[in-house]
Formats: sequence, structure tokens, C-alpha cells
Amino acid sequence: MAETGLAARLYRGEAGLNIVGRRKMWFTVAAVLVLIALGSVIFRGFSLGIEFAGGNSFQVPTSVGTLEQVEDRAGEVLATAGEGGRVVTTQQVGGGGGEFYELRTTELDAEQAEAVRTELGQVFNIDPAEIASNRVSEAWGSQVTNRALLGLVIFLALVTVYLVLRFEWQMAVGAIFALVMNLVLTAGLYSIVGFEVTPSTIIGFLTILGFALYDVVVVFDKVQENTRGITANNNQTYGEAANLAVNQSLMRSINTSVVALLPVGGILFIGAGLLGAGTLKDLGLVLFVGMAMAFLTSITLATPLLVVLKNRDPRIQAHNKRVLARRGTVNRGETPAKASAAATAQPEPEQEPVTAEAGALAGAAAPKVGARPAGKRSGGARGGRPGGGNRPGGGKRR
Repeated sequence: MAETGLAARLYRGEAGLNIVGRRKMWFTVAAVLVLIALGSVIFRGFSLGIEFAGGNSFQVPTSVGTLEQVEDRAGEVLATAGEGGRVVTTQQVGGGGGEFYELRTTELDAEQAEAVRTELGQVFNIDPAEIASNRVSEAWGSQVTNRALLGLVIFLALVTVYLVLRFEWQMAVGAIFALVMNLVLTAGLYSIVGFEVTPSTIIGFLTILGFALYDVVVVFDKVQENTRGITANNNQTYGEAANLAVNQSLMRSINTSVVALLPVGGILFIGAGLLGAGTLKDLGLVLFVGMAMAFLTSITLATPLLVVLKNRDPRIQAHNKRVLARRGTVNRGETPAKASAAATAQPEPEQEPVTAEAGALAGAAAPKVGARPAGKRSGGARGGRPGGGNRPGGGKRR
């Protein structure tokens, strides 16, 4: 039963998933999504936390009521504190008996912050000294961003060197392209939905790069295995061999992504959602979104771009033409000699994956490179002369 399952059919290339052959569609979809993401980032921007936009934070003991009650009453207090004063985010922080509600507000000056703390103490019937107040400058968020960008540049440089040494430069370009697309689409989703960007979000962005790179390397390793010495036979084009590699590694990529997303989903939905651990929300959210994007980009963008780059190689172009010419010869029933003449002028269309039946037909009907053509032998194939038997004259001895 296992040999007829989806995983087995994907590995044998019988599932018919032509991912590489539909690369124009993937590139078009990716271009549209990138335009939407960049448009949202430019015109709408991000919902920045107080670490980046600047603001104040107040820590209120959880004994005063529920989180919703504290948020509502704090909003009323801030409305009278000054123009534009409002609560940005609220979350429960701490554990082991030291829990408190952290209220993040828009930026207030020293007098306004002290007035808010005093009034909050009166509203909640506690000593204002029990409410901690801090002011966060946006300069700190700028420093975090600059260091994160520096780390991103160093990471991409090291990854490029590794991929060039481990594989080849075309694979390095495909992998970096997938990583950049992953970051752009994840950032665009944050901007469209309005998720808050905090230092934990920046750390999560750098973390998902490692997962995305792992997924791409797994696929490229199978591509390299399938295309090693591909020009020595005329059974598959480079695009078909790469598409088979994507099919063969697809189930592994799905399993890896699901296994990675389960604990991240637990952090996000159980830790941050049900248990109220707000400090885990920012990190869990960006990891969940980024890992899902990494799976899609590694499958639909990295390998198709690799095929586009490799098809510009003269050796691969000549090989693809030989394969298509031989396949056309088999379908028309012509001799292999005519295929070599047609191979010099036939362009490569959008590649389709080779099924098992087509591969078997091509292997059986077309000769191997360098093999002697198989044809019907003449009467003198064994050294005899035309017209009769093995003796001169071709007749019987009288």
C-alpha cells in the first residue's frame, strides 16, 4: 500500500506536479504579491512598538482587576492626560506570584507620565508607588534596527559563499532570491495586517532565515543529485530533472515545515493566546508567518529560478535540444539521424515533467549516445554476397 501512496508517487515523478514547468505563473504571482507588499510598506507603513516609535510603559499589579478592565480605565485616564494620549498595547507579564499588567502608551512628557501614574493609583485604589513607570526612547529601537540590518548583510554574504562552494553560483542566486522574497512577503503581511513590530520581531526575522535556507538546501541537494552527469544521456532536460527533484523532496519539506510549525504554533496560540504570555506573542507570530512563507518560496521560486539560469548555459541548451529532438523522433517514428539536424534549430518550450511511461518509451526506442544504430541487416551482413548462399554463385553444388 505504501508504494501506491502520494509520497511514493511523488518520489517516482508519477504525481504530475509540474512546479518548474509553471515557473512563469509562480513568478507572476510573486511579482504581484511583492508589489502589494511594497505598496503597503510605503503608503501604510508598520505598526511600530514603543521601542521604535517612542512611548511610555506603566506596570500595574494584576490584583486590581482583569486585563480588559485595566485597559479600559487606563484609556479613560490617558484621554485626559494630554492631547493624543492613548493605550497602544496591554499584556500580562511575569509569573510565580509576580504578575503585572504592562500598559504601553504613546509618548508622554515627565509631568504627564507622573499625572497618569497618580490618577491610575486613585482609580485602582492602590498606592501610586506600586505602579512602575518607564519612558522608552525611539533611539534604542533605531540601534536595534541598524544592528539587525548589519547582521542580515553578514548572514547573506556568508550564505552566498557557502552555497557557491557547496553547489554552484546559480544555486546561490536562487537561494538568496528565495530568502529575500521570504523577508519581503513576511514584512508586507505585517504591514497589511497591522501586526506590531518590536525587537522580538526583528530577532524572529533573522531566525526564519536559517529555516528558509535549510529548506532550500534540501531541495537543491536533490536537484544536484538528479542532474549530475545529465548531459551524458538524452532522457530528461534539466528542467524535468529539477522538477522531479522538487517532487521527490516535496513530502520531506512538508513534514519538516509541519514539525517546525507545531511548536511555534504552540508558543503563539497556547502560550500567548490562552496563557497570556504576551512576551512570546511577537516572537511566535513572526516565526509562524515566516516559516510558512519559507516553505512556499523554497518550492515555487528557488528551483524555478535555478532552472531559468541553468537553461542559459550553452551546454544545457544543447542538451535540452537533443532531448526534445530525440523525443520528437520517437513520436514521429523517424531515424535518429534526422533528430541531430533538427536539434540545432528547435527551441526549448516550457518544460513538462517526464512520466514513467514516457521515460520508458524514450529509453526503449532511442539509442544511447555512441551506440550503433539498430536496423535491418542486408543479406551480406555475415560476409556473404548477394544472391544466394555462402559459396560463390549462390547456387547449390551440382
